[in-house]
Amino acid sequence: MNLRIKHLAIGLIVCYVALFLSLQIPQFLKTDELNANPSNTRQIEQVFDKPRGRIITADGVVIAQTLDAAPGGRFSFQRDYPKGDLYGHITGYFTLANGATQIEREYNGVLSGRSISIRNLNDIVRTGGNTGDVILTIRHDYQQLAARTLGKREGSIVMLDPRTGAVLALYSWPTYDPNLIANHNLKQASSVLQKLLDDKRKPLLANAYQERYMPGSTFKMVTTTSALKYGVVTPDTEFAVENKYLPPQTKDPIENYGGKTCGGDLREVFRRSCNTPFARMAVQLGGERFSKGADDFGLNEAPPFDLPSPAASFVNKSGEDFDDKIPILAQRGFGAENVQLTPLQMAMVAATIANGGNEMAPFVVARTTDRDGNTLTTTQPKVWKTPMTTTVANTMVELMIGVVNGPNGTAQGRFKLPNGVQVAAKTGTAQLNPKGQRQRSHAWIAAFAPANRPQVVVAVMLKGVNDTISAGTGGKLAGPIANQLLTYAVAHP
Repeated sequence: MNLRIKHLAIGLIVCYVALFLSLQIPQFLKTDELNANPSNTRQIEQVFDKPRGRIITADGVVIAQTLDAAPGGRFSFQRDYPKGDLYGHITGYFTLANGATQIEREYNGVLSGRSISIRNLNDIVRTGGNTGDVILTIRHDYQQLAARTLGKREGSIVMLDPRTGAVLALYSWPTYDPNLIANHNLKQASSVLQKLLDDKRKPLLANAYQERYMPGSTFKMVTTTSALKYGVVTPDTEFAVENKYLPPQTKDPIENYGGKTCGGDLREVFRRSCNTPFARMAVQLGGERFSKGADDFGLNEAPPFDLPSPAASFVNKSGEDFDDKIPILAQRGFGAENVQLTPLQMAMVAATIANGGNEMAPFVVARTTDRDGNTLTTTQPKVWKTPMTTTVANTMVELMIGVVNGPNGTAQGRFKLPNGVQVAAKTGTAQLNPKGQRQRSHAWIAAFAPANRPQVVVAVMLKGVNDTISAGTGGKLAGPIANQLLTYAVAHP
């Protein structure tokens, strides 16, 4: 009997240990994942009704702060977003019932003071607590201009410093006002949040870096870079003058935009944005080198961004074999078929060319500070990828200048910067509809200035959700927006 009891006791202990480990190990291994889940409000509950630090733009504008709540309520403090929907996709929101998102979540430790070391008794008893501030790379004047130029058109604008990867503006419309979700009236806040979740336009999603779109001819920057790098083409390479090209393995020809006849050397076909030469270029590269060229830009992986959940652009699956899919390879050469990029990564492609071939990791947080303004952390610019040599980058700059200056360039006459500052650009009109169906297309442009010493890169994407956008082109619709942004940026560095 004693032996049986002993065996039973051992069995129960083993079961208890197994149960304990099954509960604790997953939590330990998935700590970061659990903490990043917006539905997990445990960390927020611990610091909710307490002082909290500010989120501040590079030019000193406070875009998130904590105020005293109205007297008589349940809470002592109210989180406030003075600029409303202008920064919703960057600050996110901080609430008790609905958790926190974006910088409010990623930098909760600094803003709440939980990750700041207490140095003396004064840090404990001081008014406002031992909170910290988050200082952004975003310029308020640039962000305001991005919102004004985009207006109520669905789309995104990204502005980067190509030399560092610092994000200068990041704006998408539709957006949302985080004040309405941070409302202490739970019923009202939940109603607003549910309407935003139900909106098919996804206003809660930071579309500038969390959504990807067919890029159209802006992708030709990637194809051309690869073709130059692997010696498939030179600027003097001649392409057939044609209005269509029939790749192997298909009876369905590829046509130039609008059915135009197009050809000539690389300079001409790039500035006119012919489709057939880039389809041929992709086929000449072959699937392996074409895929490697995209991977070298990091286009099949999420970029190392300091805002949460950046989407990965898509060009090809890992190890995808194009031997029996040459028509698909040809279409991807000019940004069609299933190629999709985020506006952020489109800006990064242009920024890589502007930066001599080095692709910098993008970031929006410049530094964090304690309550007294002492620096806690500083973001150091770092190279993420090097997809091309300086020689190839210089050739790409010249090709992009041709888009702006050359005869029949798709952005010819679209840029008029002060003092004759030169712009380099690539336009894109991404046709979404199958042949014979109603026209639907996104309008894109990626541009930088000054072309010889780039300081600012702009990517503009207008979604093809209506006839007005779909009837235009990247040069006609996105070009004027980029012109306003670059004109202001070079005058106000």
